[in-house]
Amino acid sequence: MKIDVEKFLNRKENLFSKDFKINEKLINKEIKKSKFLIIGAAGSIGQAVTTEIFKKHPKKLHLVDISENNMVELVRSLRSSSGYISGEFKTFEIDVDSIEFEKLYKKQSYDYIFNFSALKHVRSEKDPYTLMRLFKVNILNPLKIIQLSKNKKIKKFFNVSTDKASEPANMMGASKRLMEISLISKSRNIPVVLARFANVLFSDGSLLSGFKYRLEKNQPLSVPKDIKRYFITSKESAYLCIMTAIFGDKNQIFYPKIQNHKNLISFSNLAIKFLKLNKLRPIFSKTENSARKFSKINKNKNQWPCYLFSSDTTGEKEEEIFYSKNDKLNTTKFNDIGIITNAISKQELKKINLFIKNLKQYSKKDKWKKKELINIVKKTLKNFNYIDKKKYLNEKM
Repeated sequence: MKIDVEKFLNRKENLFSKDFKINEKLINKEIKKSKFLIIGAAGSIGQAVTTEIFKKHPKKLHLVDISENNMVELVRSLRSSSGYISGEFKTFEIDVDSIEFEKLYKKQSYDYIFNFSALKHVRSEKDPYTLMRLFKVNILNPLKIIQLSKNKKIKKFFNVSTDKASEPANMMGASKRLMEISLISKSRNIPVVLARFANVLFSDGSLLSGFKYRLEKNQPLSVPKDIKRYFITSKESAYLCIMTAIFGDKNQIFYPKIQNHKNLISFSNLAIKFLKLNKLRPIFSKTENSARKFSKINKNKNQWPCYLFSSDTTGEKEEEIFYSKNDKLNTTKFNDIGIITNAISKQELKKINLFIKNLKQYSKKDKWKKKELINIVKKTLKNFNYIDKKKYLNEKM
């Protein structure tokens, strides 16, 4: 079933359409004369940004992603909707942390680099091996691109962040905050800009994307009833990224101006709304087991089992925020986009080099322990509110 995502969020139009329309001529002109590299182009946000840039006929558009299948689908989608462009368009199915990427990058020149390559799940927090991969992808790989770029004339280096980076309560959010500080600390010659996101509706791997699979596989929905989040659509995410890259000044962090209780939406309400759009009535189960059993014996195809539970897992906050009380904000430049102008403090700047050094040294050890990795992070991030509840999302349906 195709869902009108803006209507699903009760929006009358794209959240950033006013800002985009006001600046559209300048955006079109800048894209048409520029050369772009998009890393992680085949992910949900990467695809949305690629599609918008492709339509505006850039001078060069190179896409990098490790997912061969997703890249194939992205190219098919571009050809089927927009056809071809006069500028150079190429795709590369390679890892950014590889000799192949280094050789490609050294040969090419780009005006704008978008990095969407990231591990984004709080589910990825249970073991030290996945955590080390999280730090490598979210922090060390972007730093590597900055290092490779030191002799290149790049207009902007854009990296995607998250609302979870503001006063982080989990290692994923902490890795994104450390990424923000690291990139800004190393951006002497390369203007770095970032965007903090809300949850992207129906993006790959998201809970809402999982709803579709649960229906296809005749499985129950399982949803935390006490968690609320801000949401944007994939097209809105593309607008936010492009606006950030073109109009952001060095070391600024852009965010959607929706940080109020009116825009917070609970996962449980979204689950119920999703079922109703599919002409299904939710049947609430008290346990995971009863939800699974009901899905197997259910004869009434108009009903669907739904297990609502109170969140008790590590790293989950009831609500996320885009900025904290100590952040300096510019809320007048755009209608629906805010800007954090004091991206890092002097104290954070002093500690970040030691963090990178400690992380690299720790990665060479024979044994890794999660507790030791958490301590390395806590020494760097003063407001890291991590509480290990000994339960993780992967232990849930």
